[in-house]
Amino acid sequence: MADHGFVLENRVQVNSTTEKTWQALTQDVSKWWPEDHTWWGKSANLSIEPQAGGCFCEKDGGKQAMHMQVTFVEPGKLLRMSGGLGPLQGMGLYGALDWTLQANEQGTEIILTYKVHGFSPEGFAELAPIVDYVQGLQLAGLADHLNAPSH
Repeated sequence: MADHGFVLENRVQVNSTTEKTWQALTQDVSKWWPEDHTWWGKSANLSIEPQAGGCFCEKDGGKQAMHMQVTFVEPGKLLRMSGGLGPLQGMGLYGALDWTLQANEQGTEIILTYKVHGFSPEGFAELAPIVDYVQGLQLAGLADHLNAPSH
């Protein structure tokens, strides 16, 4: 953590190939993203367009939010998005969010890294742990979805 931002990293192991993990990450976001961390309470309103310039968006009728913009895509390996998630958007904070997938003997390790920068009058000592907690929820949701017996 610094005066101008913070870096968070969370990791999880899943019993899934990188291909299936990529599919779940990019096509099944509504099945693993926590509903209480959406603007309008429905994860079904979320979508990720896995292409450069694509949108991680939430649409509920006329209400719409671009959570992040896709800036880098290497299928099965790395999805990078930029922007401010949740309240960070309204605070004018900006970040790079990397979803890195690494194949191993147990399946895939998913590494979620969020590098946030900007100005916060209160600093980042209280904000960073909250964002880290929420990132952990999102990553756990993806892992639970991938590790479910039906998947």
